[in-house]
Amino acid sequence: MNSLAIATTDFQTAGVVQHLPAFTVEAELPADVAAREALLDRAMGPGRKRKSSEKLRRGRRPAEGLALVARSAEGALLGTVRLWNVTLGAGGRPALLLGPLAVEPAVKSAGIGSALMRQAIAEAERLGHGAILLVGDEPYYSRFGFSAERTGTLAMPGPYERHRLLALELAGGTLDGACGIVTASGRKLRNERTHAA
Repeated sequence: MNSLAIATTDFQTAGVVQHLPAFTVEAELPADVAAREALLDRAMGPGRKRKSSEKLRRGRRPAEGLALVARSAEGALLGTVRLWNVTLGAGGRPALLLGPLAVEPAVKSAGIGSALMRQAIAEAERLGHGAILLVGDEPYYSRFGFSAERTGTLAMPGPYERHRLLALELAGGTLDGACGIVTASGRKLRNERTHAA
């Protein structure tokens, strides 16, 4: 994966000029684990590990080549996104589950989340994956092509709001006839505490 560089920019909101940091989107490194976990805690709060999506991630490694970070010019972690291998229903149709997507709260309006999403989708498509699912707000994720249109016959394992289960087909027809519960299918971690993904 080639890293994506985003230059420093200024923009004006309500008459105030804000300076946004330069950053790159690149592959997550093993050394990023502690900073990523701290960022997720700041951005998503203490309840993040109780979500249905977390049940599909627990004890698994992200999909090969699909753990990305946004890093400042000084090397600070500004954002993170990971995609996970899942199967859809009894037929075992492969797909990806995206999440969590998180950005350092102090730079939330810098376009970092959008850059991470676009790079993650492009990488997933380049690697030959057919569809990405996520649980999130359709008004935000629709700009990337996600909708609840193809997820009505799918279900997450545990409580979730059905209208927030969204999908993006990367290859036409991938979700045709997909139904049932989304289950984890990715590589298992050997030791969750010390093994970085």
